Amino acid sequence: MDARCLCYYRVSTQRQGQSGLGLEAQHQEVKLYIDAKRGTIIAEFTETESGKKASNRPELLQALELCRKQKATLAIAKLDRLARNVHFISGLLEAGVNFVAVDQPMKDRFMLHVQAAFAEEEARRISVRTKEALAAAKKRGVVLGATGRVRAQRLKREAVLRAQALAPLIAEIRGMGLTQVRQIRDELNQRGVPGPGGGRWHLPTTHRTLARLGGKARFES
Repeated sequence: MDARCLCYYRVSTQRQGQSGLGLEAQHQEVKLYIDAKRGTIIAEFTETESGKKASNRPELLQALELCRKQKATLAIAKLDRLARNVHFISGLLEAGVNFVAVDQPMKDRFMLHVQAAFAEEEARRISVRTKEALAAAKKRGVVLGATGRVRAQRLKREAVLRAQALAPLIAEIRGMGLTQVRQIRDELNQRGVPGPGGGRWHLPTTHRTLARLGGKARFES
């Protein structure tokens, strides 16, 4: 890894950007890695954007341009902080910019591409299953747009449908022997599966999703 590093952090929602939710952990992970490698942080960039909108990243574009000029390494906490888009990751790999995902620094370019492809396909499948479930509910006469109590009921129904869309993947994860909430949360994040709101999975959101599926995993902090 080059001694000079530019750090890139991303959160998925404006609320997360304002509150710092998720940013502190990213800062800590990246700094620990760079310190261990005796590197130097020369600049930091923070983006508030959806992982699917890889083409609209002004902060990332600035970071990449500075990396080229300074011949520095772009450091990120996790691969999904860049994007869950294969085309974008492929372009990055061919752009001549060195980068490292500090949670998996030993993975080569091929494995990073494969992981991005898997994450994109998993996100696409979940999106399709959710849309199909919502369409089926609407066809049954369920009102999907309203305010107040009706809106609250709609949101609850949609949350259940999203959980059901995740059921095959969660069943697969449990089949790997990962049955605790923390383990399932970590595996979902590792695979780049978008959580509620498009961000990362946390213990409470994972627990609620499992509860909607009748999950019996232990809720541990």
